[in-house]
Amino acid sequence: MKLSMIVPTAFAAVALTACTNLTPEQRTVAGVAGGAAAGLIAADALKADDDWKLIAALGGAAAGTLVAQNNQSQQCAYSRGDGTYYTAACP
Repeated sequence: MKLSMIVPTAFAAVALTACTNLTPEQRTVAGVAGGAAAGLIAADALKADDDWKLIAALGGAAAGTLVAQNNQSQQCAYSRGDGTYYTAACP
């Protein structure tokens, strides 16, 4: 991986450790930004063209939003083993 991709990734990892005292809105913004960055980095590592980089960034932003909102609700989904799920408090 190129050094130009490693350095921002390292800074992002350090910045994410400071996310413990964020408001729900700030956590959502951090999830969107982090997800978009992760999608873009993955697409760039796979040498995707510009269209796929955009799609990967949008997909990452959507996933980051869902993760941030799930953390906000403090609810986790658990599989029952028969193909259905239930939600309960996270451990």
